[in-house]
Amino acid sequence: MMRIFSPAKINLFLHITGVRTDGYHDLQSVFRALDFGDYLEIEPTDGDQLVTLLGADHLTSSLDDNLIVKAAHALAKIHPEHTTPITITLDKHIPTGAGLGGGSSNCAATLIALNELWQLGLSTKELIDVGASLGADVPFFIFAHAHRSDAIATGIGEILSSITLPSRAYLLLMPDAHLATAHFFKHAKLSKDSPLMDGLESKQAGFERPLITPFHNCFEAIAAEDSPSVKDALDYLHSLPSQSTPRMTGTGSAVFLPLSTEDLDHATRWQQGAPCRAIICHSLYGTQG
Repeated sequence: MMRIFSPAKINLFLHITGVRTDGYHDLQSVFRALDFGDYLEIEPTDGDQLVTLLGADHLTSSLDDNLIVKAAHALAKIHPEHTTPITITLDKHIPTGAGLGGGSSNCAATLIALNELWQLGLSTKELIDVGASLGADVPFFIFAHAHRSDAIATGIGEILSSITLPSRAYLLLMPDAHLATAHFFKHAKLSKDSPLMDGLESKQAGFERPLITPFHNCFEAIAAEDSPSVKDALDYLHSLPSQSTPRMTGTGSAVFLPLSTEDLDHATRWQQGAPCRAIICHSLYGTQG
């Protein structure tokens, strides 16, 4: 049996920089992997069905639409001679529709694990290409696993480069709200012309304190307006006596507060006082000190 960790992610900022002629949106963001996430257990099985997925009963999508199942079938289509039936058990902790990349992370973890289990020999680039055909955030999780780093994302999210960030703890709030990504991309109030910023390594202090550099999440105000629970979570984080700035991840609904060394003394109390599910988690990658 193979057990693989499937991390959540946060966007330290998320800017829409333009709209393509095909309707897709160009973006710029920094994706950060967390030590909070799901686990997948994969083992060979008997039978004619390629994938038996357990632990996914609570998910809203059908099994045929599940990204774990799609990932397995995508690899089987490339190398049918190497594939054998498998059972995948999903131990789910990341909420769906939260902007934490749970489905994309599960998809990436499946591609990574089956590439090894089935001995397909696909390169990181080849896995990323397969992942990109399945979901916009999937390439990041493959990239992060291969490079053991967080990433700057541009294009529609498929152009990735490593960024070195200090390790950080986060207070992560997960309101019980499932926000529809497609709705926000069509929203009349969405800003679609943020300037593309360079030199992000030298500007990273602004990820946590936007008064230094104007980083933001262009979906945050829209989500807070549409969802009272997101607004309540953000208002709660803003009420805390921290020098860091709260932010929503992705198109929501999860929000987070970077925790400084001073904040850590109060973090447990802040977690307990949150208006929704809250955890203290840490960056999966990053430099110490």
